[in-house]
Amino acid sequence: MPGGALCCCVPFFFFLLVGWFPNFCLGGDPYAFFEWTVSYITASPLGSKQQVIGINGQFPGPILNVTTNWNVDINVKNDLDEPLLLTWNGLQHRKNSWQDGVSGTNCPIPAGWNWTYQFQVKDQIGSFFYFPSQNYQRAAGGYGGIIINNRDVIPLPFLMPDGDIILFIGDWYTKSHKKQRKDVENNKDLGVPDGILINGFGPYRYDAAVVPEGIAYQTINVEPGKTYRLRVHNVGTSTSLNFRIQNHNLVLVETEGSYTVQQNYTNMDIHVGQSYSFLVTMDQNASSDYYIVASPRFVNSSDWDKAKGVAILHYSNSLGPASGPLPDPPTVLDTYFSMNQARSIRWNVSASAARPNPQGSFKYGEITVTEVYVILNRPAELIDGKWRTTLNGISYLPPSTPLKLAQQFNISGVYKLDFPYRLMNRPAKLDTSVINGSFKAFMEIIFQNNDTNVQSYHMDGYAFFVVGMDFGVWTENSRGTYNKWDGVARSTTQVFPGAWTAILVYLDNPGIWNLRTENLNSWYLGQEVYMNVVNPEIDKSEPLLPDNAIYCGLLSPLQKDQAQRVKFSSAPSISSADRTVLLAFVIALFSYFTM
Repeated sequence: MPGGALCCCVPFFFFLLVGWFPNFCLGGDPYAFFEWTVSYITASPLGSKQQVIGINGQFPGPILNVTTNWNVDINVKNDLDEPLLLTWNGLQHRKNSWQDGVSGTNCPIPAGWNWTYQFQVKDQIGSFFYFPSQNYQRAAGGYGGIIINNRDVIPLPFLMPDGDIILFIGDWYTKSHKKQRKDVENNKDLGVPDGILINGFGPYRYDAAVVPEGIAYQTINVEPGKTYRLRVHNVGTSTSLNFRIQNHNLVLVETEGSYTVQQNYTNMDIHVGQSYSFLVTMDQNASSDYYIVASPRFVNSSDWDKAKGVAILHYSNSLGPASGPLPDPPTVLDTYFSMNQARSIRWNVSASAARPNPQGSFKYGEITVTEVYVILNRPAELIDGKWRTTLNGISYLPPSTPLKLAQQFNISGVYKLDFPYRLMNRPAKLDTSVINGSFKAFMEIIFQNNDTNVQSYHMDGYAFFVVGMDFGVWTENSRGTYNKWDGVARSTTQVFPGAWTAILVYLDNPGIWNLRTENLNSWYLGQEVYMNVVNPEIDKSEPLLPDNAIYCGLLSPLQKDQAQRVKFSSAPSISSADRTVLLAFVIALFSYFTM
């Protein structure tokens, strides 16, 4: 397994030996173990050395490659100089928001400590990514890909590709993430990015007048006639990007865990936090290499000309290097093109995904909406002397005690279940206001973007249905335009400036879940809210407080005892006793097969 994973399934005749051992499966769901160290490393993505965040010395980090329903155990050591949390963009963590890795659910991992994430990728397939959720750290890296493969019993809705390729695209600044966040706090415009990275590399020197010498670039090696699955993630801070490959079509097949109607595109706008899968067939004559391009959208300054990500697609029989102009993007400021493209993405209602039944068997358009929120954002404004961003006039104020822990220990006063259904006629304020979601309610959320930039909104714990988007102000008459049949289910959607996007979500996953903008500058200044969804009945399958929970805030006194019991700074992901049993098991297994 990539990334140092160990996956084990054992035959039944070993039951007496390891039947009590929790880290194996006996005809059940496998476990995969990973050991990750998050640290600063030196890299030169744009030609000059700088400090980035790597995992196990890699930038980007290792790929988490698992299969539907596998159990995942990731022991994360924080070798940074500040607290850390990793979040798993698009993973639903069924009934288990303890593992979500955001400030409302977890105390951060202190510098020099480690913490083990333990979760199941229950009933999911598809392409996702992880990243550090605290302190603007994603701007320095720390991200990596997540692949959840179909189980063997559920075929793909397309022929098995000849290869699987992951591409991380995103804007990049050479300024450190600490300096960037300080600028954001002071409402200082970060300006044009220093570049667009593809898999942590700068651009190929497609134009000597634009790209200086000495920049390493990404080369994707392929075989002629083969078809590859490209999983493309926008992991940047705030820039929407148009992705395209010279002379090649992109057949969209999946986005964020949903199989889509298979359509050809010459390019695709990918907004911050979004993930797409394309099938690309190597059907060209290989007279030269081909450009892979990620370029900024909706910017009108010539200063952005240098900010293009360019990699190389290299056929094994290529006759020479790529040359000439880059493939044309859509008209840069044409948001109408981008919106129509987004509307064209449809759910494949006949395809099976994590379960054998077709995706479309969940007929979301026939369910009665029970709760409606119209959530409006605004540009940064001064609140109590600090620059902040808001949703419905509230800038989220993270408490020192995570919401999930406060709920677990019945601590009052940490948060309030009073997030407004609409913008209220009152001054903007800082508050820890939470959406009170009803378990198994069917919620409609309309995002109204009053900012001047595209905003991407992400919901942890769920896939929602994108049913409508348009320019102007949403009204109840706008529901007449909703797609109630095959709107795609995903976890991140774009909202264009001066426009709205409507989603529907079935609240069947109890927990406290983060709803946020993925645009890092807006998120950092408070544009997020949490949703509390409580199952009123006792559910014994809902995970309890993790044994290795880190305590902070009002619960800090509990941490001394926890540190003594768990010994975080040197804690393995499985105990010494379990490792002994594992060793005995491996010896016995080896002996059995060599008899």
